[in-house]
Amino acid sequence: MSALSLRLKIHLIVGGLATVFVIVVIGLRVHGMRETVREEVVAANRVASQMLNRTVWMVAARGPAAMVEYLQGMGRVRSNDIVLSTIGGEVLYQSPPSPYKAGRDAPDWFGRLIVPPLPVQVLEFPSGGRLTITPDASRSAVDAWDQLVAIAGTALALLLALHAIVYALVGQTVRPFGKIVAALNRLEAGQMDVQIERLPGQEAAAIGAAFNRMVEGLRARIEAERRASVAERELSDRRDLARWIDHHLEEERKLIARELHDELGQSVTAIRSLALAVAGRTAGKDAASEQAARVIAEESQRLYAAMHGLIPRLAPLVLDAFGLADTLRDLVERTERSQAGVRVGLQVQLEGVQLGAEPALALYRAAQEGLTNALRHGGATDIALNLGADPSGARLRVEDNGSGLPADWQARAGHYGLRWMGERVEGLGGGFRIENRAPGPGVRLEVWVPAGRAEDPARPPGSPRDPALLAPRSPAPAPLAARETPTTLAQEGHA
Repeated sequence: MSALSLRLKIHLIVGGLATVFVIVVIGLRVHGMRETVREEVVAANRVASQMLNRTVWMVAARGPAAMVEYLQGMGRVRSNDIVLSTIGGEVLYQSPPSPYKAGRDAPDWFGRLIVPPLPVQVLEFPSGGRLTITPDASRSAVDAWDQLVAIAGTALALLLALHAIVYALVGQTVRPFGKIVAALNRLEAGQMDVQIERLPGQEAAAIGAAFNRMVEGLRARIEAERRASVAERELSDRRDLARWIDHHLEEERKLIARELHDELGQSVTAIRSLALAVAGRTAGKDAASEQAARVIAEESQRLYAAMHGLIPRLAPLVLDAFGLADTLRDLVERTERSQAGVRVGLQVQLEGVQLGAEPALALYRAAQEGLTNALRHGGATDIALNLGADPSGARLRVEDNGSGLPADWQARAGHYGLRWMGERVEGLGGGFRIENRAPGPGVRLEVWVPAGRAEDPARPPGSPRDPALLAPRSPAPAPLAARETPTTLAQEGHA
């Protein structure tokens, strides 16, 4: 039944109900015919019996011959078969057959169905004769059969007409659903521009309108997903480009730092040595020359000191050699030496966690930015750095007791340091958050970066890589939720 079409199902249901109704009506009619035949035949038999019972006795007294003559003169008595016989069973007289619809009989099964059991009347006479009156319902059965055939023929014609009308009406009713199925097949084939015109009928029109809304929503969703995919691909390309540029910038910084350390540092050291030598040779002989030489030596010393202070800012060379923990300790010591009255605390919990070069460098730059902001913009005197990591990544927290962030700090121009830091961290798949401490004054900066990968797709093939940094591990807080989006990173700049 499931393989049948909706049109055929509805047609079969309606046609089946109509057929059942006709069968019930015919059954009731047959039952009525049975009762009618019974009443008619029984009444005729009763009338014939009473009539013969009154008159036949007078004739019977004159003998069997007079009885036969009487019966022949009377002929057939309605729907009754009359038989006169002797006690021994010899038939003296039998009523003639009915001329009504002679030669025709109803089917045997119909006769058995329509004719109920009927009583047989037997009259016995003292002269030795026996009169048997048997009801004959064959003619009534023929009439009933003819009526049934007429009724059945009419019902069949009506059923055929009804089936044809129902089939046509149902076909017209379900025709819009064929259009809906065709539209669904086109949609399944990938045609997103399919639309259904307004369909006749309340239900079909509602389904068509819902289908059109669904297609519009599907098109909008596919377009949104396409745009999101394009945007995500472009964002990924920008991230890769930013990481590639940042990597080369770091390489250039390292190269400049090494040149400053190796070439300019040696040259400045040589100039100071020569100046001190000239000052020693001219001591007590040429005061002006001695003074000039000592000034050159002092300026060389200051230049050397300034150069050594600039090198860690350009590139933390100690990061390649000693790792992130020692590099942060060096940063804290240099900050405390250069900032009188400032206390910088450091807690490092890295035990057995392997960080890649880029995550380690990003955390170091974040620590630099946090210290610079706390000192330059917050006027902090107490700064705490906390670094922890687990196999999924590392988290850096920088807290200070400075003046905190102003209410409108996000609307102000600038904040390039944190914006660049955010782009670097976001490019690694991490995130950061900056907010005022509560309770208490100051700012809290949290940065999370994932552990470095064995291969970096952002780098062009063959580009140099920093060596991996091995650092100790200890349990750390969970990564920042949602790895803040690029928009969040750009808006949460501080310096």
